[in-house]
Amino acid sequence: MSQTTEPTASAVATGEPETFPPRQRKKTNHGPLWLRPRFLISGTIVVLMLLMAAFPQLFAGLGSDPNANCNVMETNQAPSAEHIFGVDIQGCDYYTNVIYGARASILVGIVVTAISFVVAAILGALAGYFGGWVDVIISRACDMAFGLPFILAAIVVLQLFSERTVWTVIFALALFNWPGGVRFMRSSVMEVRNREYVQASMLLGASKTRIIKSHIIPNSLTPLLVLQTLGVGGVISAEAGLTFIGIGLTPPSVSWGLQLAAARDYISAAPHLLVFPALFLTVTVLGFVLFGEALRDEFDPKGK
Repeated sequence: MSQTTEPTASAVATGEPETFPPRQRKKTNHGPLWLRPRFLISGTIVVLMLLMAAFPQLFAGLGSDPNANCNVMETNQAPSAEHIFGVDIQGCDYYTNVIYGARASILVGIVVTAISFVVAAILGALAGYFGGWVDVIISRACDMAFGLPFILAAIVVLQLFSERTVWTVIFALALFNWPGGVRFMRSSVMEVRNREYVQASMLLGASKTRIIKSHIIPNSLTPLLVLQTLGVGGVISAEAGLTFIGIGLTPPSVSWGLQLAAARDYISAAPHLLVFPALFLTVTVLGFVLFGEALRDEFDPKGK
């Protein structure tokens, strides 16, 4: 039985049909995503840092090498016209070293996040869709991983290696970085599983594999992708922190964490050794965090 709307007295008196204004939707966004200041600023930072990590020669000069043209007779020099970031403790141009330090730090953040994303997407989809004993096993595995503090667990693993490269650090961090994403994906899948189009596919006889591939995963990945983007900055900070305390990367690797660790004994004599890698690290982490928040505001309604 349909409901009717009674006309107002003014409409009856004039004999004209009454028009109702369309319902106004509350606007939460202002303009396209790519025109918003936060997205533009953070996206520019992220793109620049990714280019710096992939092609450091574009910023440091073609043919540049962080270990070349070092003069041991000129160490710990302050910034000058010839060396805009100064000279490090080995007499090398510090600007070149800081530029090349982006590669290891950002590579760790991107690869660890990508691995965590894939693991979380697969395990979370299985746990959320099938439930039962599959959910119990995966959830208990997450509980066991959560029982170990992330940094402490990474320290224990890294202590097993005498020489710690970028891939060693990636392995240690990725080993314990996935449980939060699994739980997030699981809850998203459980929500999508109860939607009408998924129930209709089940009634039409679609296989579970087809439903997961065609409906569950595509409609659950966006919130997980936003979450993992927010986590890139945290992984970069974790690598720098582990390296700073002597547990992460070891020479001859070049990273901001190693530069910060080398600068701690020269804070008063050569503060520029600490300032520049710390500045680049802070801007990079902030850029990825703001970029993830901008994506969350656009694609995750629950975060608005």
